[in-house]
Amino acid sequence: MDNSLESIAVSLKIGQFVRHVFLCVGPSCCSDQAGGAAWKKLKDLLKERNLSLSSGPAACYRTKVQCLRVCKGGPILVVYPEGYWYSGMSEERIDRFVEEQLVQGKPIEEWIFARNPLPSPSSGANSNIGEG
Repeated sequence: MDNSLESIAVSLKIGQFVRHVFLCVGPSCCSDQAGGAAWKKLKDLLKERNLSLSSGPAACYRTKVQCLRVCKGGPILVVYPEGYWYSGMSEERIDRFVEEQLVQGKPIEEWIFARNPLPSPSSGANSNIGEG
């Protein structure tokens, strides 16, 4: 078994997903229980819908974090590259989030409290990052 970083990246489909979802599981913005339940629901639903470790227009990578520095109104979730910051992302909201935001590409405006989209490579923004 090849345990190189490159092989791990291939097995995780890194380079094939189009969105990255970060979910803060607390404890500053929400209880550990609320954060843990939301994370489990997100993880299970992405697997069930074949959106995690897949490729295609809705392919999504997910990351559990302990702090997105907002520390209020959690669980906090951010989805990139769109840069939508969602509050109150309890277990009960995950189904709708996955269907509308990830599958249909429609943001849920009433849950968004901030926006910070990543620039596209063609925009030229940050084009010198990584250059020596």
